[in-house]
Amino acid sequence: MTVLAHRATALTRDALAVLQPGFEGTTAPAWLLRQVAEGLTAVGLFGRNIASPAQLAALTAQLRAERDDVLVAIDEEGGDVTRLEVRQGSSFPGNLALGAVDDTALTRDVAHELGRRLAACGVNLNWAPSADVNSNPDNPVIGVRSFGADTGLAARHTAAYVSGLQAAGVAACTKHFPGHGDTNVDSHHALPRIDVDLDTLHARELVPFRAAVAAGTKAVMSAHILVPALDPTRPATLSPQILTGLLRKELGYEGLIVTDGMEMNAIAGTYGIERGSVLAIAAGADAICVGGGLADEATVLRLRDALVEAVREGTLPEERLADAAARVRALADWTRAARVDAAPGALQEGSAPGIGLTAARRALRVSGTPAAVSRPYVATLSPVANIAVGDETPWGVAAELAALVPDTASAVYPEGSAAADILAAAGDRTIVAVVRDAHRHAWMATALAELISARPDTVVVEMGLPRAAPTGAFHVATHGASRVCGRAAAEAIAGTP
Repeated sequence: MTVLAHRATALTRDALAVLQPGFEGTTAPAWLLRQVAEGLTAVGLFGRNIASPAQLAALTAQLRAERDDVLVAIDEEGGDVTRLEVRQGSSFPGNLALGAVDDTALTRDVAHELGRRLAACGVNLNWAPSADVNSNPDNPVIGVRSFGADTGLAARHTAAYVSGLQAAGVAACTKHFPGHGDTNVDSHHALPRIDVDLDTLHARELVPFRAAVAAGTKAVMSAHILVPALDPTRPATLSPQILTGLLRKELGYEGLIVTDGMEMNAIAGTYGIERGSVLAIAAGADAICVGGGLADEATVLRLRDALVEAVREGTLPEERLADAAARVRALADWTRAARVDAAPGALQEGSAPGIGLTAARRALRVSGTPAAVSRPYVATLSPVANIAVGDETPWGVAAELAALVPDTASAVYPEGSAAADILAAAGDRTIVAVVRDAHRHAWMATALAELISARPDTVVVEMGLPRAAPTGAFHVATHGASRVCGRAAAEAIAGTP
């Protein structure tokens, strides 16, 4: 092979190495295996790729038959954002519940158990935890995914989560740098903007990321947000000032920098994914996450070719791409060395009471007087789910309460529903009104107020951010909507721990 041919091959392999694409199906398609063999070093998994623990273990084994050090990434935060248990609801509460308990040992143990189950299925990179300080209660995309609005609390629990996850042999990817908590726009739809000064950023947003770096997080995920105090023109994912200047030089971070999904409209709708990917690598990112909505070989080849062409045109330094690829391979080497061998059936333990349910029980906050509830009518006032959470994961207390209290009836009420609809359907049953971020949804708050006015004995369960004042005869705040949060709430309502 000539020197030029060798260089071209190396360049193509480096361009493939920095991509983290998704795919369709529960087995690896031929095109994906082919690209892994040709240099693709990472793949991303979503709920569509997972049917069971055994199937997931077989899928990851199929990928490793092509390349032993392949990075298999997943967006498994626990709580509201779950891919492992996308059709059942998570066996773990999310960050807000852990922050409400404020026991860093518990957070570390929960993250370790989650990591153990991921490792048992062959997953070795988790796009978690969220280190965002949820300083804006109207944030439409972070909310219960944050440990809370207190900076110190978010920092210590971020560090505990990173330590627990990585002790199980799974690399943590702390997100969304430099902090997505003070936004009122979802970057899946548009480009959020954070207008705070540098002092505020350093005193609030950056503190949990400093803690994650100190804890040894193996990866950090950039946010598609505009922070004018740091860079007035480019979002963080595309900003050399933020990724190289701030994260690398000022915070001293040496690990892998991963972008948030490049198909999200904050990037794709403004720059396009090809140009956006080139700008991200040039800015200091090492890995391009794409695949939540784009999951085919054509996308991979377009991005590969865009990176190669940028190097040839001189708009992307070849050494920058090579450095990015080297960081990806270094993390792949770490995960291979840290691999934890366990039975594929480990995830099935989530059906039994365990640390996740223990944590969910400890996170409950109740107000009012509990009363024996017979013949309950569970009315779930359901907002439109954000894209990060997805609408395929069940939530609420209806199924869990029905398992504890005979003759439980239930229905789901979408946006625009009125109290009169619920009152007519409930009849003389005790109403259990289940809400999610009632403070953010006027229709929900109105329906809830009218329900309680008509039926003061109504039980209220808030499964989102508990910002509204407790109402109803008995009020339960779960700090999240995972399956175990629903179970803990049902136990409190039924009086059966």
